[in-house]
Amino acid sequence: MTTNRQPRVSIIGAGRVGSTLAQRILERDLADVVLLDLLEGWPQGVALDLTQACAIEHHSRHILGTNDYADTADSDIVVITAGKPRLPGMDRTDLIQTNAAIVTGAAKAAIAYSPNAIIIVVTNPLDVMTYLAWKATGLPSHRVMGMAGVLDAARLETFIAAELGADVRDVQTLILGNHGQQMIPIARYCTVSGIPITELLDAEAIERLLDRARNGGAEIVNLMKVGSAFYAPASSVCKMVAAILQNSPRIVGAAAYLDGEYGVRDVFLGAPCRLGRSGIVQIQEVDLSDRDRLALQSAAAAVRENIDAALKIVEL
Repeated sequence: MTTNRQPRVSIIGAGRVGSTLAQRILERDLADVVLLDLLEGWPQGVALDLTQACAIEHHSRHILGTNDYADTADSDIVVITAGKPRLPGMDRTDLIQTNAAIVTGAAKAAIAYSPNAIIIVVTNPLDVMTYLAWKATGLPSHRVMGMAGVLDAARLETFIAAELGADVRDVQTLILGNHGQQMIPIARYCTVSGIPITELLDAEAIERLLDRARNGGAEIVNLMKVGSAFYAPASSVCKMVAAILQNSPRIVGAAAYLDGEYGVRDVFLGAPCRLGRSGIVQIQEVDLSDRDRLALQSAAAAVRENIDAALKIVEL
């Protein structure tokens, strides 16, 4: 990662997630931002609006709105949010046909101008799109990751805190697997001030909260009707960006390329990861019950099946 200039993050897709992420990064004073979108005038307008907020938010970061990938050159991190969002009744996998070409095209174009960048994929179905971005760019796997675990964990932590009347800052959770119905919250690693939730809630309550977390995105889609979540996803990506740029030793959930970890190979799945300036520094393995290990392998098989379907759509 370049160290002799201000860090630069390029966001591909200036929709609600991308625009909110740009705001988060600027106002946390993490990096300069390039916001790219194919819609002429839109990213420029968003950038101008955010620039006019600088004096109020008291930061001097720079944001550029553009329709030209050349303006993203020399980015330290490229975040891909471009793609079609879910509608009510849709599963994330319903988006493969549309989003496969969008993500692979964006990844290839961005990495052509920023060959040393780290890529974070947000577009759904996330695990599959992250794999496609990795294949499209030819980057080492530690430099490509998907945003999933941070968001899934945040949703579960929110629901646990509300259920117990606890401060959400005291809640910690661990989630493995894919970003969807086969996400695997590990209840005994979910704690409140160090106390496992298995000692604070009965099995029925835990399963209810886990199920709500699995459907956290769908619940919002069904309420909005014409959109999907963007505030929490943007905050989740921002947390990953901060961990990378600040070379933080924090361990966060990310969709990472597994090559034998947890007995899984050649897929991107959610796992606890240590992030740093080189990308994914370490994938942390934890002890799993036989049931959880089987669930993880089942999730991997489902993701692999969707990857194979996506590879028939795009030539990589």
